[in-house]
Amino acid sequence: MNLNKQEEQFESRIDMIELRASLDKVKSEIAKVIVGQESMIEHLLAALLSNGHVLIEGVPGVAKTITAKLLAKTIDVGFSRIQFTPDLMPSDILGTSIFSMKNSEFEFKKGPIFSNFILIDEINRSPAKTQAALFEVMEERQITMDGIRYIMEEPFLVVATQNPIEHEGTYRLPEAQLDRFLFKINVGYPNLEQEITIIKNQHESKNEDKTDGVHHVITAQQLKNYQHLVKDIIVEAQLMEYIAKIIINTRENQFLYLGASPRASLALLTASKAFAALRGRDFVTPEDIKEASYAVLRHRVIVSPEREMEGLTADEIIRQILEGIEIPR
Repeated sequence: MNLNKQEEQFESRIDMIELRASLDKVKSEIAKVIVGQESMIEHLLAALLSNGHVLIEGVPGVAKTITAKLLAKTIDVGFSRIQFTPDLMPSDILGTSIFSMKNSEFEFKKGPIFSNFILIDEINRSPAKTQAALFEVMEERQITMDGIRYIMEEPFLVVATQNPIEHEGTYRLPEAQLDRFLFKINVGYPNLEQEITIIKNQHESKNEDKTDGVHHVITAQQLKNYQHLVKDIIVEAQLMEYIAKIIINTRENQFLYLGASPRASLALLTASKAFAALRGRDFVTPEDIKEASYAVLRHRVIVSPEREMEGLTADEIIRQILEGIEIPR
């Protein structure tokens, strides 16, 4: 009897072979240009599967923008790049109503946000009113203009970049805006071997544009199918409790001025499923949750001023929280 039940469970398992193969193709296409940065690419793919937005933070020249552009190029979807500047207005992003002499009425001209994959470069270069234009579209996948609601076409993903070093002429993103990003990815420098490979590749390319060799390997419909598939990944009750304990610990931690909200719990659940899918599994493990925790939480918690002055970072506190919670078996 037990054997039959096990066979039934095995038969009902989710087939992850096609998803895994497609994502391997995406990685291969990106690897034609990008050296290293495996963690950033993994998190971007997890965000794609989770249907969540991403904030990438790193110093100039570490391939933040080019990686996002290449990822968009591997998927057969619409792509828009918006360069945020201090003089950018909300209408420059969302669109505006223009009076038509032909029809004698106002017509709405859609802005660059009306696409599938949106790359926002230097998101902290624009003032609060322009940043706030993204609130509704990032959370609800829609915008409201002149009382009319416009639904964004799926899939819809916003990838934004920012520079953590230069603060002159920048506008800090408010917590409400940060909370709309599924992940915040910190991008570091390549190591010695990767740096040598980058130099060699540039020398051998003779200034040819390698991005021309990157092609579509996933259709929009395939991506939507994968996103639905990820929602069905199995999460045991004790792992849901594990997620809840992590979030509650951020609220009770003495080193944090602000803990994570229930939205962070849902984000951690969704992201953990995506990481399981990236590993070819149809079930979540504690390691998936731990791997997702840093990118999900680092922008949703605020380190207390005293600890921040001591050099304590959000990542270090998250690590301490994860080490202090018993891992379910």
